[in-house]
Amino acid sequence: MSTVILIRGNSVSGKTSVAKELHEILGEGNLLISQDYVRRSMLSVKDEPMNLAIGLIEVQIEYGIKNCKYTIVEGILGEAKYGDMLRNVIGKADFVYAYYYDLSFEETLKRHRTKKGASFSEEKMRNWFLEYDVLGIQDEKVIFENVTKKEMVNQILNDLNRL
Repeated sequence: MSTVILIRGNSVSGKTSVAKELHEILGEGNLLISQDYVRRSMLSVKDEPMNLAIGLIEVQIEYGIKNCKYTIVEGILGEAKYGDMLRNVIGKADFVYAYYYDLSFEETLKRHRTKKGASFSEEKMRNWFLEYDVLGIQDEKVIFENVTKKEMVNQILNDLNRL
């Protein structure tokens, strides 16, 4: 049985921290796919329509669905660029749990300022910001800024019936 856990949202919403903790908790043989790692570290491409990362992320998700119990996918993964691919590929999994962090731009800026090594300007972040960018898939859960990392991890584990 394959399960995809999709965690999306704007920069510094907490996606990566939650995904890494889940990956650790769920244990050996589970796949963690990070949009930033694929796009920046593996391919060195900009996040623009039809960039190479879209196809590579799709192949990685398919691999996870075929070979792993859990495939965790995290990133901004904007609907306009990644939506069609995500809706298509996650439909191949037995179970899909999708979460979208809906933070205000002001909260995103506030969190960025407290992040170690914060290096992006307000203008750059405003250009990236996507307001309420849900995929519109069945049972997609919207997560608000008052939810802590621990609460989010527990919610996902509860949804997976792992608590």
